[in-house]
Amino acid sequence: LGMQIPEEYGGAGMKFHDYVIALEEVARADASVGLTMASHNSLCTGHLYLAGNEAQRRKYLPRLASGHALGGWGLTEPGSGSDAGAARTRAVPKGSDRWIINGTKTFITQGSVGSIYVVLASTSPEKKAKGLTAFIVERGTPGFRTGKRIEKMGLHASDTTELVFEDVEIPDEQRLGEIDQGFFDTLKILDKGRIGIGSWAVGIGRAALEASKKYAKDRVQFDKPIAQFQAIQHMLADMATELDAARLLVWKAATMQDQKLKTTRESAVAKYYAARASMRACNSAVQIHGGYGYTREFDVERYLRDAKLAEIGEGTNEVQKMVIAREILKTAAGG
Repeated sequence: LGMQIPEEYGGAGMKFHDYVIALEEVARADASVGLTMASHNSLCTGHLYLAGNEAQRRKYLPRLASGHALGGWGLTEPGSGSDAGAARTRAVPKGSDRWIINGTKTFITQGSVGSIYVVLASTSPEKKAKGLTAFIVERGTPGFRTGKRIEKMGLHASDTTELVFEDVEIPDEQRLGEIDQGFFDTLKILDKGRIGIGSWAVGIGRAALEASKKYAKDRVQFDKPIAQFQAIQHMLADMATELDAARLLVWKAATMQDQKLKTTRESAVAKYYAARASMRACNSAVQIHGGYGYTREFDVERYLRDAKLAEIGEGTNEVQKMVIAREILKTAAGG
């Protein structure tokens, strides 16, 4: 939970590439735990480390990096998902050194079990997305509470809820970064977060591949293991090839992050391709298992339900393609 945080703040001080390798392994075993790891590291803790001043880093990062506190991150609202500029959660100044926050956030991972949250609120509504500011809100702050629990198709062991802010008053020292700069910091956070989700998706796909390989060797039809049928072999070959390609795209983007390079395009490519590869692998896994794949007797149906989030969370596949196209055209325009 603190792999990327420097040792001076209680973390392990490891490379981003190390983190995505670990995340793949965790997601391979349990996607819900992997998602907790991803959101805690990439979103809440990552935002605090990126935009926090020295006092904020020393106050919050040791608790997060040690796992004594889980972190959450609030951007999405009931009426604004991909369109961050439509956010209605407002933060208005009170005097010269305090803020009042009102609004509702939704689809918040760690929504009821987290202790420290980074929340994006509109401080200049007329600027839309460019008028968002980040704030640190701790569990127990008057007016701040968990809203309804969200029941999901998959990832049942990952807590997802609404967050409700009713006249929540916090000091300016809990403002994270500059006023109206929250969205620009968020874009940097998502560049790293999307690489993490790509690795997470590869882990789920890998679990599906390994389960399918074992089942294909054990399951006998027409007096021989189904692994000997060409149709099954082709599905396994496609799964392995696409997951290897996805992993290499993730590692490329992670290595660039370690080199302090901008990865907007590479992050979107990695997440988009890994999400698709994982879904295809999990769908094939269910098919290979046949009727048993559609039951809860085998884990592959869970892999398929869990993997779907990779095509939606932290930017849908459609948003990733928009980002990729924009970056391609920007490069072309620049010669």
